[in-house]
Amino acid sequence: MKPISFKRHCFPPEVIRRAVWLYFRFTLSLLDVEDLLAERGIEVSYEAIRTWTQKFGLQFAQNI
Repeated sequence: MKPISFKRHCFPPEVIRRAVWLYFRFTLSLLDVEDLLAERGIEVSYEAIRTWTQKFGLQFAQNI
């Protein structure tokens, strides 16, 4: 299992993991994930979530 590097990201790895997990686990849009995180007090744009899903989605799947 290759470790995933979260260097140069403004958000903690837990937030990135949760956003990517929500997007792929449930049939949610990027705006839905943005709203769910906002309800928990995490202000992040849907563009950041889109970037995270493209960058980390495959890496997460390979580590499963």
